[in-house]
Amino acid sequence: MTDYQDIKAECYEANLLLPKYQLIDLTFGNVSVADRERGVFAIKPSGVDYATLTPEDMVIVDFDEGKIVAGKMRPSSDTSCPWAICGCGRSLLSQEYSVSNT
Repeated sequence: MTDYQDIKAECYEANLLLPKYQLIDLTFGNVSVADRERGVFAIKPSGVDYATLTPEDMVIVDFDEGKIVAGKMRPSSDTSCPWAICGCGRSLLSQEYSVSNT
């Protein structure tokens, strides 16, 4: 069992850049970080102010089912976007584009 500290730290650092460069408003917006080897991604929890955010706050979600595998908070309301892109979306896109145009 992993504690995901590396991916949580990377996600935390990336999320801190959003207010630094004025890319977000209040708590809206986030960055997620994928770890394809472990089949998970880290994402900012929903509604947490950037000023109080810590690496431990990051939520880990699995690619396969979009379920929380680590973290005590509710993940961002945007969680379905990175999950679709990194997780289930990979198989859906490959199926969609493999259909012939005949």
